[in-house]
Amino acid sequence: MRTGPEPAPALLDRLPERAALDGLLEDLRSGRGRALVMRGEAGVGKSALLEYAVGAAADMRVARAAGLESEMELTYAGLHLLCVPLLDRLDALPGPQRDALSVAFGLREGPAPARFLVGLAVLTLLAEAAEERPLLCVIDDVHWLDQASAQALGFAARRLLAEPVGLIFAAREPGEEYRGLTDLEVRGLPDQHARVLLRSVVRFRLDEPVQDRILAETKGNPLALLELPRGLDPAQLAGALGPAGAQPVPERIERGFRRRLEALPADTRSLMLVAAVEAAGDPALIRRAAERLGVPASAVEPAEADGLLQAGTLVRFRHPLVRSAVYSAASPSERRAAHRALAEVTDRDRDPDRWAWHRAAATSGSDEDVAAELERSADRARARGGVAAAASFLRRAVELTEEPAPRAERALEAAQASFQAGALDVTAELLALTTAGPLDELQQARAALLRGRLAFASGRGSDAPGLLLKAAKQLETLDVALARQTYLDAWFAAVYAGRSAGAGDLHEVSRAAQSAPSPAGGPRPLDLLVDGLSLLVTEGRAEAAPALREAARVVAEDDIPLAERLQCSRVALAAAALVWDEEHWRAILARDVQLCRETGMLTQLALYLGPMALMAIWRGDFAAAVSLAAEEKELAAATGAGFVRHAALILAGYRGDEAEDPSTIEAVAAAAQAAGQGSGVQMAQWISAVLLNGLGSYEEALVKARQAAEQAPELYVSMWALPELIEAACRSGRTGPAMDALGRLTEVTAIARTDWAQGIYARSRALLSEGEDAERGYREAVDRLRRTGFRSELARAHLLYGEWLRREGRRTDARTHLREAHDMFTDIGMRAFARRAGRELLATGATARGRGADAAGELTAQEAQIARLARDGLSNPEIAAQLFISPRTVEYHLSKVFTKLNVTSRKQLDGVPLSRLVAS
Repeated sequence: MRTGPEPAPALLDRLPERAALDGLLEDLRSGRGRALVMRGEAGVGKSALLEYAVGAAADMRVARAAGLESEMELTYAGLHLLCVPLLDRLDALPGPQRDALSVAFGLREGPAPARFLVGLAVLTLLAEAAEERPLLCVIDDVHWLDQASAQALGFAARRLLAEPVGLIFAAREPGEEYRGLTDLEVRGLPDQHARVLLRSVVRFRLDEPVQDRILAETKGNPLALLELPRGLDPAQLAGALGPAGAQPVPERIERGFRRRLEALPADTRSLMLVAAVEAAGDPALIRRAAERLGVPASAVEPAEADGLLQAGTLVRFRHPLVRSAVYSAASPSERRAAHRALAEVTDRDRDPDRWAWHRAAATSGSDEDVAAELERSADRARARGGVAAAASFLRRAVELTEEPAPRAERALEAAQASFQAGALDVTAELLALTTAGPLDELQQARAALLRGRLAFASGRGSDAPGLLLKAAKQLETLDVALARQTYLDAWFAAVYAGRSAGAGDLHEVSRAAQSAPSPAGGPRPLDLLVDGLSLLVTEGRAEAAPALREAARVVAEDDIPLAERLQCSRVALAAAALVWDEEHWRAILARDVQLCRETGMLTQLALYLGPMALMAIWRGDFAAAVSLAAEEKELAAATGAGFVRHAALILAGYRGDEAEDPSTIEAVAAAAQAAGQGSGVQMAQWISAVLLNGLGSYEEALVKARQAAEQAPELYVSMWALPELIEAACRSGRTGPAMDALGRLTEVTAIARTDWAQGIYARSRALLSEGEDAERGYREAVDRLRRTGFRSELARAHLLYGEWLRREGRRTDARTHLREAHDMFTDIGMRAFARRAGRELLATGATARGRGADAAGELTAQEAQIARLARDGLSNPEIAAQLFISPRTVEYHLSKVFTKLNVTSRKQLDGVPLSRLVAS
């Protein structure tokens, strides 16, 4: 019989985990940023490993935070805890980032910041704090972080590279916010080390069967090995454990802590409950709240003596499971009393949200005053960009509201906030609650509008148009401006649904919008768009063109309030495309993309990258298109949004890599089909036709072009499909379909006298002409398209002209145009069309010039993107802000760009051919 336990080392085994942490610290010392997520069940040793990392980082600056279950509803609570020691560097941040973080932390008032801009601000702040020495951030219990903090930290963590910043997260099961980060699973101790740890806490010799049973029951969980045998004699220990796996290990550990709590004095348990509720661990606040309950400060001593709690500068529990055990062991009335005491001692002016939250937790039944306070907390949360916190405050307000009318109204507000926070299931539940209470007509219409938007966001694209149309009709007599906005939403949803739309297809929405009442005062851009788009469907292009042209001009040129611009600018792009207005299309894109970048609206930004990539490709800048496709991929990872990747789709079609690009197009089309986005399917069909025409697969191209041209014939994708249809039909010997498509193209281009519209028409008309008429058409197409700057479309005009000349037997003239086409296609990066032009050149007896060595791509996608922006004159901080990375990461990538391109300065990038700024 031993008289005492054997000493156990600080960390038994854990060699792989310690090696991973040591590697991260070494990377920081070398100037490379890293992030790591440790995951494992409660008690398995994650916190001990965090302490190991902190101890091994004595030469670094360390910042710490922990998620707290009671603060999950408080916006940016966890992030604030981590960043407070670093705020001396706040003034070093770029203005928009500094303002965003200041508003998020309540340091100043301002418009609610976009969550991704807060994430970028955090990245920059961490990089600034690491200027003098590496910075290690450790965040425990991240599964209990508030959503806003988790999103910001996950965003920053994915962008660490050239800054000596490390982020180590510990969680039982990390959320989606940490997807893509290096994962380290922490498991129980191996058998031999588990036995050593067990012998260190058991003061008597255990029979081998009992010892084996304990090891099987605890599965090597260190905290379980330390806690479950505590205070038990041999007989008790042999009988206390049930069959292995009968109860989860964390629950057994918590039960062990509760057993120890039962032995403590009542006053001590009361004080510990207050400490469990007061998550920040403020000893003065805990002491004052305990006094309200008649508990003396000395009551903490038994808990300290038992090792369950440590009271110093902060009050800390030995383990989060102790806090959980304290709270779960208390009765509901005891919990309410603790929250009430804390509400009474919390400064209402300095911390109104915690005060309101404690009051709400102290309340049983209904309480209108507390519900009203929670509404005010929700308003403050929204002002800081915390829509998830606002939704939580409002949901609790609903629970505290007894009267049916206010309850239904608050449920509607909570549903709206939950929808904005992305909690779609909760939104549906709250909307169901609204049906139980009396809603006035406007509230019923708002609920109908939210149901339509929920359907669209939930991927039920076929349901959304009908629901939105119903809401728009309800709103007509209640709020004309909102009704017209809803008609625009319904029109847009109908476009997305395409042929998948059930009730509320494009024609039904357009007819209803056309008969809707006009707003008071002069028409807004939104009103011009509603009028123009509804006329387009009901009356045709000629009738709609003036309103569409004016809407595009106003959105492109006028100063429009941000909220209104967000409502209408994407549809204004469609208006500009429909009237072949390239100038205003580009202006709207440039303005809105800059706005999205400056304000951190990444979800909205992602929707503009496809049109940006298409414009870049038409202008022959594949470097820009590749960069935009890479950015689109990054945004999809950063936001978790399931949008169709149009930039990647468009790039695949025009690039023409026979081995890779067809599968890319098929994947995008399948994703669009699954999401009920008919417009995405139509876009994929058109792009497939482009690719297949480049490859010379004209029969297949004709099928895809027909599909794209027939779906939503009023829209721009269908009109862009017509030239592909005509070319494929002519090359397949199908004159009839080609003539029909030319008739439609005549109609869609007749409303615009732009070189873009008339150049495309002339090129297509020439395909169906003969002799001098054909030659005049090709020459007109070349002249007009040269003036547009659309190099890819100009190259295709040269190709078709050259092919016609060769068939006319004019081989010398043909070579001139075919060589021009081949060189342009090669320089742009349109591989399939370049090969087609090369084959035609060979048929004339000439050979195509090979691409020089300098044209070979050497850069990664991000390097190409940064090189292009640096070439355009942007500074490192400006590039960093645009790409949502840190300036040091920009500097790191530029140094690699300079090496690969054999240049030594940004100025020398001006002399690098565009073809070398395309990713390999």
